Amino acid sequence: MTVLDDRIEMADSSGELTLDTMFEWVETMPVPEGYKVEIVGGNIFMAPQRDTHWDIIADIYDQLRTKYPRRRVKSDVRVDYPGHLNGFASDVTVMAEGAVKNSKGLWRYQDVEFVAEVISKKTAANDYGPKKDAYATAGVPVYLIVDPYTGRWHLHTKPKDGEYRGELSLDFGDEVDLTGTVVGLVLKTDEFPRD
Repeated sequence: MTVLDDRIEMADSSGELTLDTMFEWVETMPVPEGYKVEIVGGNIFMAPQRDTHWDIIADIYDQLRTKYPRRRVKSDVRVDYPGHLNGFASDVTVMAEGAVKNSKGLWRYQDVEFVAEVISKKTAANDYGPKKDAYATAGVPVYLIVDPYTGRWHLHTKPKDGEYRGELSLDFGDEVDLTGTVVGLVLKTDEFPRD
């Protein structure tokens, strides 16, 4: 058991465990450069950024910037989502026009219009499972999963009662048509690299 495990156990037993507390712990940890840290369901995950991962994020970001101003498109910025201790730093997030930060200086999940997650092997289960559920519960209108290992993308739309009712999966090279969503544009995937 590590010092961090001891702290989590102590905080759990006293009922004091919060996302803020956990992120404070993370800030004191020696997180290697190039690693992304998220808290999903009260568990801390660290995943390295790979070239393929970053290239896809940059491609999505660049395409979104043709429509959205820079201040509305975020990457790896903490947003707390509904559920047990969910503090995500999504690969790409689009905030609604007029979005405001909460009293803690964090963006509000209620203002998130689009999220894209690029799969990493060690944290893929989070993106396909608990994070998808949290985004649906939060009412995020559009959630896109991009998987460089399978060469496929998975679009989730129409959140209702904690799940996505609209789902579409196609291959890299097929366009992601978001014209019928709040995003209102088409993402090209033909240049997404594979792992």
